[in-house]
This record gives sequence, C-alpha cells and structure tokens, in this order.
Amino acid sequence: MKIIIRDLQKKTFLNPNRIKKLVLNVLSGQGSKKSGEITVCLVGDREIRRLNLEFLGKDCPTDVIAFDLNESKDKIAADIVVSTDTAYVNAKRFGTSPVYEVYLYIVHGLLHIFGYDDKNSGQRRLMQHKAESILRNFKV
Repeated sequence: MKIIIRDLQKKTFLNPNRIKKLVLNVLSGQGSKKSGEITVCLVGDREIRRLNLEFLGKDCPTDVIAFDLNESKDKIAADIVVSTDTAYVNAKRFGTSPVYEVYLYIVHGLLHIFGYDDKNSGQRRLMQHKAESILRNFKV
C-alpha cells in the first residue's frame, strides 16, 4: 500500500510516519489486504471550504472530506483531506488536542472509504465510536 502525506498547512507539525502508521492500522483493522494508494492531505479551512463547495455544494469549512477514487474492487484509491484549522477549533471545544482531532478525522475519512456513512444520528454515533476505539488502540 502506498501512502502519501501532503502537508499544505503551517498550523502544526504532524509526523508523516505516524500518520502512515495510523492509516496502515486502520486498513489492518478493517481486514483490508488490498493494494493501492491513499493520500492524506493536510490543509487549512480556506482550502477545505473550497473543496467542500466544489465537490459537495456546501459553502463552509469542514473537518474532513474523503474521496473514494476506487475503480476496481481489488485496489484502494482514496484521498483524505483534513483541515488542521478545524482541528484546533474542535480541540478547544472538546478538550482534546489538535493532533488527536486530526487523527480522528483521518480515521473518519478512512471509514467512509470502507463504506461507513454518517447521514443520520445512529450512523454518526457508530462511526464516532468506531473511530474513537481505533484511536484508543493506536494510543494517540
């Protein structure tokens, strides 16, 4: 599995090797033996707002956007875009750290790639529980 980290923000330092380990941990936990490529892109609110408007029709920043680029069942192709600006705001709001929030968003995005959805409150709770469980085991 090829994992690419693109850090386009200046808010905080995030260890690319640690992010790669997190992605591999999620893939392993989901039982994925597929090959392919996953890009994790760290951006600010301005860029994620642009992407949110362009691809989802929502004119506001968000925490994470997951793009499932799979063209085959045998490989994974995905882009996960995370806002570190939103991570800082939410870290203060929820009493966590910005790094924890970024990792949470990465896991959330990956869960979307594996077919999880959060369109209703039950699905949101399931995804949140699953993501938090993954991060507890990963020891952020």
